[in-house]
Amino acid sequence: MTNSQFLAIAASVLAGAAPLIFAALGETISERAGVINLSLDGTMLLAAMTGFAVALRTGSTLLGLLAAALIGCLVALVLCWLSLSLGQSQTAVGFVLALLATDLSSFLGNPFVRVPGVAVAAAPAPFLRDIPVLGPLFFRHDPLIYASFLLIPALWFFLFRTRAGLVVRALGERPEAVFARGHNVIRLRYFYVLLGGAFVGIAGATYSLDIKQGWSYRHTAGIGWIALAIVIFGGWNPWRVALGCYLFGGLQTLASLMQSTVPQIPTQIFQVAPFALMIFVLAIVNSSGNPEVLQRVDRLPAGLRRPLRRVLGRVAAAPPAALGQPFVQP
Repeated sequence: MTNSQFLAIAASVLAGAAPLIFAALGETISERAGVINLSLDGTMLLAAMTGFAVALRTGSTLLGLLAAALIGCLVALVLCWLSLSLGQSQTAVGFVLALLATDLSSFLGNPFVRVPGVAVAAAPAPFLRDIPVLGPLFFRHDPLIYASFLLIPALWFFLFRTRAGLVVRALGERPEAVFARGHNVIRLRYFYVLLGGAFVGIAGATYSLDIKQGWSYRHTAGIGWIALAIVIFGGWNPWRVALGCYLFGGLQTLASLMQSTVPQIPTQIFQVAPFALMIFVLAIVNSSGNPEVLQRVDRLPAGLRRPLRRVLGRVAAAPPAALGQPFVQP
């Protein structure tokens, strides 16, 4: 493999992970505020269909993206109303919304299946695109891909370097303290869950208008669940979440390459392999703080125990303490 081929593959991994970046970071915002949004998979499908349909009818990808973001907000609004205002289970409501949005996308999107449409235009950065190595990797994409790059440090800075970000983290850890400081917890959770939902909607449209152009039945099926898993894998930290997204993108690319080089293996194995590997990684992350697992690691020889302890210590991450728990505001 030549250097140019390797750079082309690496650039495709960075670009292909953009929808996951939007979805996973949107869910990170929501869960940092203390709300689990399990509707991601269905929301992405409905948003992908809506974004493509609006862009097709209007000829504007910008309007398609705005429509997709609105769909994400509307689904998140239903989740907030049922769970935060009416006190229903966030998990149950999110799961039902995922199924409902999935079926709606199939029913409403039937007229748009495999219809040619518009797509986000490429926008290589002048001068920067010619920088050796960095140019092909980062500066020969389109605005949506660039936005996914910028969102990672922007969200990290917001969460960990601003007063508003501190409030968001407190919403997920100790909402009582937020209320005691004079903030309206329910209203703030509404806002940040809707903001996260807008990013999830944009993630869906990024598929249908950019990465996987067009619309088809179950166009992004399964990606929303992977985004949820990646948020846990990333420990609710934007940098680690982004790493999980790129890891999954790399696994998908590797599976595609292996599929062409090892034709005797059924293609279905390569299609599901990235999902299985992500579940395996997630299992390791979840077990990293389990006392029983740590006790078993301590029984291993020192040569294995120390590196395993180091790895488990690095990947261990506790969820926000109030995640998924109802808050009754006086």
